[in-house]
Amino acid sequence: MSHRHHFRVGPVGFRVASDWAGPIADLKRLYADYPTLEGCAATATARIEAARPWRRWVRPAVHIGGDYTIPDALPLPLSQGLLAAEMAMNLQVALGWRQHLLLHASAVERDGRAIIMVGASGSGKSTLAAMLGEGDWRLLGDEFAMLGLDDEQLSPFPRLISLKNESIAAMVACVPPERLGPIITGTPKGIIRHLVPRADAIARMDERATPALLLFPTFGGEAGLRPVPPSEAFMRLTDSSTNYVALGEPGFAALTRLVRDVPAVAIGYASSDQGVAAVEALWAELEA
Repeated sequence: MSHRHHFRVGPVGFRVASDWAGPIADLKRLYADYPTLEGCAATATARIEAARPWRRWVRPAVHIGGDYTIPDALPLPLSQGLLAAEMAMNLQVALGWRQHLLLHASAVERDGRAIIMVGASGSGKSTLAAMLGEGDWRLLGDEFAMLGLDDEQLSPFPRLISLKNESIAAMVACVPPERLGPIITGTPKGIIRHLVPRADAIARMDERATPALLLFPTFGGEAGLRPVPPSEAFMRLTDSSTNYVALGEPGFAALTRLVRDVPAVAIGYASSDQGVAAVEALWAELEA
């Protein structure tokens, strides 16, 4: 593959290769402010490639690969090449990373303390993290929260934020266009557009944070909140982790400490502004 880009996001050094120039050009633009891997080895290799040589030009079909692959995964059209590259990067971390307990979650930080937001696709966690990250909070990550196995600290992983459908317009109104990726249509989740985190999130991606609140958001649900007991939080977080089983006892110990030491709350909200207000109110109570 003649098209490549190497860069680091938090503790992960990515080597991304492609049969096509376009997706790599998008990556180089959107990850331009991230450190390169000069003098360092990559810890994750992702590839997007044609299943057959002629598929590079005739009805291009993009297959996701790398150190880890899903053999029966359906290909994507070349118009979704950037999405394919991001998915390939996610796959390498989800299946191969063992240095932290991985939670499929968004996370933000203020004054060294972090909120971990966990929920299924459509729960609004990415939009909440993006909106908070444009205010007084530092974005730690959108795709994965990386919890230390020994010290309960979160390592930032500030990848591009995946905005979907209605949330795109909300963010377009408040961020400069150079921080936005191309509009990607026709995906199973609708319209997707990637957002580059704010400069401070990238510059400070080696500064860890202490978890202070577990949040389980539900967008479009009945407004309100309820405390989540540790037993329920534990079960929800095991479901959201991609490497909990592979880590064995260290993963169990890390997750047990997290739900024991950190309060958990479920919130419902009808709009992004309402969600942000609910998070700020919760945080004020936590600090009182």
